Amino acid sequence: MKTIAVFTSGGDAPGMNACLRAVVRTAAFNGIKVKGILNGYDGMIADNFIDMDASAVANIIHKGGTILKTARSKSFFTKAGQQKAKANLTKNKIDGVVVIGGDGSFKGALEFSKMCKIPFVGCPGTIDNDLVGTDYTIGYDTAINTVIDAVDKIRDTAESHGRVFFVEVMGRDAGLIALRSGLASGAEAILIPEIKTNINALIKKLKSGRKEKKSKIVIVSEHDDAGGAFKISEKIKLALPEIDIRVSVLGHIQRGGKPSCMDRVNASRMGYAAVQALLGGKKHTMIGIVNNKITFTPFAKAVKHLQQPHPDLVQMMEILS
Repeated sequence: MKTIAVFTSGGDAPGMNACLRAVVRTAAFNGIKVKGILNGYDGMIADNFIDMDASAVANIIHKGGTILKTARSKSFFTKAGQQKAKANLTKNKIDGVVVIGGDGSFKGALEFSKMCKIPFVGCPGTIDNDLVGTDYTIGYDTAINTVIDAVDKIRDTAESHGRVFFVEVMGRDAGLIALRSGLASGAEAILIPEIKTNINALIKKLKSGRKEKKSKIVIVSEHDDAGGAFKISEKIKLALPEIDIRVSVLGHIQRGGKPSCMDRVNASRMGYAAVQALLGGKKHTMIGIVNNKITFTPFAKAVKHLQQPHPDLVQMMEILS
């Protein structure tokens, strides 16, 4: 293995740069050349390859986002797009590829493997923490800490005015951001897609909650089955017109910002392990960390897990609110 490529794909996540840095420097230590691919799979199709060495990734470990840029590519899922990508990997003499991304990125690599024999390994970069094969994905720890910081600030206003705030967080298919940040911020209710929302129960909870509480926070995952923070708050307002209600959608601030220490270290471990995996002959597998140990999960199994959250966390959510 003389030359490898690395790229970031899908939604950006804090820690992607730390992972990229580890890939490049581990490769350089082993005498392997590195080509960075700009703009994900689209860059692979367009032949946007750049040379990278240890100095190219200096002073990026603390930065959010990704210096290689990222994109979701529809063209890559076409036969013509994959043929162009294969030709460009061959042209650049690529012997192995590291993809830093999520479920869609790994599905793309798995589909590509049917026509291209160049080995791919993946590092899980997504703030949703919703991939099988790792306890934590790159960006998740930073994202939940960003949510907690924002909710702490929102509660200051909520207490000053005696308001109920519905705070919408990311989590299209998985409510792990909402669940953990809600527990950590002392939310009165946490609404996640894995559990059907009971509006009547929420109304009862807000109405009969402890009177001494000057503020109430309800954390809502963006794709909650009841329609998201705005629709839910409207239903509550009709039932409890005496309550002063506000909605705050945190949106993409959850993806940005400097990665936490945990994300920097985990991302670095995964990037290092990805290069070692390629050198060891592994292919079409995702690097993960389970019980603080590096693990390898085939792309075919490293997909989004849509399952019920841990029952202990759900029970805690009811008891501690």
